[in-house]
Amino acid sequence: MGITIEWVKERISKNEYYYSRHADTERMNDDLTIAEVEAAILNGRIIEEYEDTGRGESVLAAGFSNIGKPIHAVCGGRNGWLVFITVYIPTPPKFKNVYERGR
Repeated sequence: MGITIEWVKERISKNEYYYSRHADTERMNDDLTIAEVEAAILNGRIIEEYEDTGRGESVLAAGFSNIGKPIHAVCGGRNGWLVFITVYIPTPPKFKNVYERGR
């Protein structure tokens, strides 16, 4: 797998990322600011890796905003840039907690 948390954090730090239309819509639906997503991923970790299924490989990064909101972001890469594919607040029953899937 080529996407590491270090690479993701570096892209965020260098402002070399963008949101897909879907990710931006989901971010707004969960009332998350761009700053909250940045903070969560900069302090987060990768919890799942997804193989290339035709759109490139991706990872699920998880962390907490500066005020403690749990945030998930599915991230991929395109032409050296980080792409947020989707962003959301994980909730039961799909997730037991920010780092663990439910049943």
